[in-house]
Amino acid sequence: MHRLAIGPLGRLSAVAAATLLAAAVALAAAIAGGGPAAIAPREGADPYAAVDFSDLPPVARFAARDGTALAYRAYERGAADRRGSIVLLHGSSSRSDRFHPLARGFAAAGYAVYALDMRGHGDSGVKGQIAYIGQLEDDLEDFMRAVQPTGCRTLVAFSAGGGFALRFAADGRGELFDNFLLLAPVLGRNASTQRPSGGGWGSIGMPRTVALVLLNGVGITALNGLPTIRFALRPQYQERLTPQYSFALMMNFAPHLDYQADIAAARRPLEIVVGETDEQFDPTRYGPEFRAAGREVPVTIVPGVVSHLDLTLNPAAIAAALAAVGRLDAAAAPASVL
Repeated sequence: MHRLAIGPLGRLSAVAAATLLAAAVALAAAIAGGGPAAIAPREGADPYAAVDFSDLPPVARFAARDGTALAYRAYERGAADRRGSIVLLHGSSSRSDRFHPLARGFAAAGYAVYALDMRGHGDSGVKGQIAYIGQLEDDLEDFMRAVQPTGCRTLVAFSAGGGFALRFAADGRGELFDNFLLLAPVLGRNASTQRPSGGGWGSIGMPRTVALVLLNGVGITALNGLPTIRFALRPQYQERLTPQYSFALMMNFAPHLDYQADIAAARRPLEIVVGETDEQFDPTRYGPEFRAAGREVPVTIVPGVVSHLDLTLNPAAIAAALAAVGRLDAAAAPASVL
């Protein structure tokens, strides 16, 4: 009787197979059980309770390239007194009507204003879902070509929307805008601007997120619709706002993981406005983060802003945003023809 001999190569193959199997099991476990944990709703007074929505413009729609009708609200001025155009992007979980005070401020100053419901939010598509990473850039390009805002065009974007605006500014299509104004933008979990736990706003399923990043790295995107972040929504907003994001939406509605490369690649002028007591981001760290990427960017820190959301509601913050756009417009070169 002869015994089967296993040589060094055989032993190596067996070890490699066992390692791959263990890695596959760990990856599957991270995907299956590593989603976002439940998160307690935000406490305290509702910052939108005192907002007058009686003059909120109705929802309008434009057709994205996949045929989906996406929503926006238009605050348009007459051509004679129009100073330019403002496109507003909301923050995470939000929608266009949350920008009503800020939009009114720009409209009253003579701008044509367009507040978007980004896909996966509000009245645009399925809440919390997009089809692929990069679809939000396609949607914004489709909006600009469909609506064709006139005059000097500024993208004004808040929080996660600000992070996405930085991503868009780094894309070649960033030339569709003359300027970018980022309101307390998200840079990244490892950025020095980020306060610990992000102010308690979101619960990220890190095991699932890391596993999906690895899978996407080898071209596997079939699981990108799985949820990876939940938000601390107040009970009255659970239906109206977006309670969680898929992996695809979470990754797309943000800068790239290498956010400093986005900063370096952005070609159009930009400014930052942030509240002095923002509970999610350290206002003093935006300047150093941008300088580290080789970009000197004006940062306005607004005193008296009591919270992150107050940056879009506080009259002093709205005045600071108007002043920033005025400065940007004065120095802007013409944007690309749509």
